[in-house]
Amino acid sequence: MNNQELLNIFRSTGALLDGHFILTSGRRSPTYFQCAKVLQHPKYLTLFSQMIVDHFADEKIDVVISPAVGGIVIGTEVGRLLGARSIFAERKNGEMTLRRGFEIKVGEKVLVVEDVITTGGSMLEVIHLVQRQEATVVGAGVVVDRSNGTVTLHENQFAVLQQKAVSYPSDKIPEDLAAIPATKPGSRGLK
Repeated sequence: MNNQELLNIFRSTGALLDGHFILTSGRRSPTYFQCAKVLQHPKYLTLFSQMIVDHFADEKIDVVISPAVGGIVIGTEVGRLLGARSIFAERKNGEMTLRRGFEIKVGEKVLVVEDVITTGGSMLEVIHLVQRQEATVVGAGVVVDRSNGTVTLHENQFAVLQQKAVSYPSDKIPEDLAAIPATKPGSRGLK
């Protein structure tokens, strides 16, 4: 599939939004990818997951891990298709951690999967978490890379869609964007 076909899927499912958004990174953007809206449709969840799985087909993956909350759905489906355990990391006291009895064993091969990245901060935190467990990160898979490939999280990285997304520091918002009330649609603030 080409980028236009993929963008059409996001638009048709209401997953590509226009407005004034405060991103997880704190930056401001006139567009927002709400991947949950597209991933609620089994055919698209499976399609995007299979694209990620196909890229990492030569790796012998033991565990798929995702940052909570956004990456859980795609990570679980990628794990199912790979026949690998699927777990997620979540914030406790502001730091990504394993909870709920999840564990990663020393030497396991781990694929980190996320729904959307802009700066890749949450995904990088999960990569560091895996490395602290003395496991091997074999790659990073993402549905939407809003950096258009400029953010490198791992030498073996794959994005279903790479899109140049315009974003601004919070102190340099253009007047036309500043005139629109800002919303923060992400999951970072969830407890």
